[in-house]
Amino acid sequence: MKNTKFKVLLAAVFAAMFALFMVACSSGSGSASSASASASSESASASSSAAIENPVIRISTTTSVNDSGLLPYLQPYFEEATGYQWEVTSAGTGAAIKKGETGDADALLVHAKASEEEFIESGYGIERIPFMYNYFVIVGPADDPAGIKDCATAAEAFKKIADSGATFVSRGDDSGTNKKELQIWEAAGVTPEGDWYVNAGAGMGATLTQAAERQGYTLSDKGTFLSNDAKDQLQILLGESDDMKNTYSMIAINPEKWPDTNIAGANAFIEWMTGEQAAQLIAEYGVAEYGEPLFFLIEASDSAASASASAEASSASASAEASSASASASSAAA
Repeated sequence: MKNTKFKVLLAAVFAAMFALFMVACSSGSGSASSASASASSESASASSSAAIENPVIRISTTTSVNDSGLLPYLQPYFEEATGYQWEVTSAGTGAAIKKGETGDADALLVHAKASEEEFIESGYGIERIPFMYNYFVIVGPADDPAGIKDCATAAEAFKKIADSGATFVSRGDDSGTNKKELQIWEAAGVTPEGDWYVNAGAGMGATLTQAAERQGYTLSDKGTFLSNDAKDQLQILLGESDDMKNTYSMIAINPEKWPDTNIAGANAFIEWMTGEQAAQLIAEYGVAEYGEPLFFLIEASDSAASASASAEASSASASAEASSASASASSAAA
């Protein structure tokens, strides 16, 4: 009888121990699953971070693409398509390019060919990539006191404005538009000075406002003029001739000059801006409101080839830096 009771007690002890063992296994399995899930999550997060190490692209641009509304219009499409974010600063082209020289930008979007080429020759930029254009226009009061409406060229129009003493408002800010204006005065054989020549020292929007208030003439890019309130008080009197074409280019900053450059982001910006989605958006911009696009695309094949060259150049630069670092490490180890 005692033997039977002992067997029953022993069986109960074994059953309790087995139950405890099963609970422990279950808990361990749960912890392992939780750890595995956590590891997977961390791995996915690390992979995502590796895909875009620096999501912010510093873009230094001219006021015209910002004041016309083009960049704000494109920004959400770009960010959704690429995962990058734009940090845009706009100023005259001279000031915009300066940010590239000081390492305060990853990419430029500007419109002054000679300054852009000098920037690249100095080693600050990788490749000049022209991708779109619009036109400079001479705007002025409807009664056109200098009589420039029928002029064949901008130089002829400027000469008539100077001869008449009619007010002309200059940006005077070393922008691409200001550089173009000075080229036209030179072609006209005129040194602009006197009470009739007003130096605004301001961006395109503010210059147009002054010209409207003074009922004077000024040179503007067409896109900014059409999107500005000054169009209600001034008219386009001359524009869309070959000598008034206004080409916009992108330049990735050279990481050999500034190692902190977000070259991956700059290349993503250039690639998207020369791609199909951006091309369609740019071609449509302004049509609904103004009955015509504010900007026109340069041949896509030319832009794509330039963009590819820029990406290859920056890739080669990165490879060279990596090889140099590897060689230095080997030397140090030796």
